[in-house]
Amino acid sequence: MSRLRVLVVGCGNMGTSHARAYHALKDDFELVGLVSRGPESRERLAAELGGPPTFADFEAAFSATRPDVVSINTYPDTHAAIARTALAGGAHLFVEKPLAETVEEAQQIVDLAREHGRKVVVGYILRVHPAWQKFIEVARTLGKPLVMRMNLNQQSRGKDWRTHKALMDSMSPIVDCGVHYVDVMCQMTRSRPLRVSAIQARLSEELKPGMYNYGQLQVAFADGSVGWYEAGWGPMMSEVAYFVKDVVGPKGCVSIVDRQGERAAGSADVDSHTATNSLRVHWQDRDGSDEFTRPDEWIDTTDEPDHDGLCLREQRFLLDAIRSDRDLGEHLDDAVNSLRIVLAADRSAREGRTIEI
Repeated sequence: MSRLRVLVVGCGNMGTSHARAYHALKDDFELVGLVSRGPESRERLAAELGGPPTFADFEAAFSATRPDVVSINTYPDTHAAIARTALAGGAHLFVEKPLAETVEEAQQIVDLAREHGRKVVVGYILRVHPAWQKFIEVARTLGKPLVMRMNLNQQSRGKDWRTHKALMDSMSPIVDCGVHYVDVMCQMTRSRPLRVSAIQARLSEELKPGMYNYGQLQVAFADGSVGWYEAGWGPMMSEVAYFVKDVVGPKGCVSIVDRQGERAAGSADVDSHTATNSLRVHWQDRDGSDEFTRPDEWIDTTDEPDHDGLCLREQRFLLDAIRSDRDLGEHLDDAVNSLRIVLAADRSAREGRTIEI
């Protein structure tokens, strides 16, 4: 089969990792262009990857390269427009999460993909992570209802804080990061979300008016399961208990635990956001003396892929979907569903009331 011509749009952290993945899969992908608004990022990446053409404008790049695949790794407020152009032009898509800024735009992308017979993969990186897959698998053995507790707070400064502020020009932390972990909750329960409540706090005057950089959501499911997710960004955030991933059910619990303590690289390090280190499984089984009958089980996951390795897995998933004509309907429905929940949470935080979903 001929190689798939791929145009990478956005050359920041995610775009760089995905471009490296296409380069590593060069028997199947041909990297025909890199697009970014700033020349420094695209020229640096082009030099690393053997000198593919670079562009400052997506429309010009798309017209010049006529790619089979467009990889969208830009800020969320640009996703929908780029996706519409790419799909109408006959390209398949990889789109970093969230799929769009609104549920309506996300559904339009899904509908366009179906209309044009194109594949769309959304960058839910935890879905290709073997340790997170195991985390979800164990959680499903704990009975119902589940109590799911998750957060990812990031103490950011310098470049990381500038990136966070740019992201918050279009959406809050509980939307941008929350889609990952709400998607995990939905996979664990496979139940319909009923309602969501959220709170928020504006901890910096460096943000645009009306935006907040700390939020927490609570979601209730039809099977009785409940979950919370917390996200805060900025130089004021605490480095204590910033990574909590814990699920409790009637039969016991499973937790992601770093056995060395708090993550040495810090809360803003992108590799630490997906790293698990180990899973601790606890069972509530007791004997006649009310003593536990089963020791806690430790599942070592230190051989897990790093961030670039996970991005490589995502692009292999996209490649298989295209080559084997996989039905991605459930994948896209899940992406829209998780976006619907976190956008409802954002509305709840702003309006100070529970939102029925």
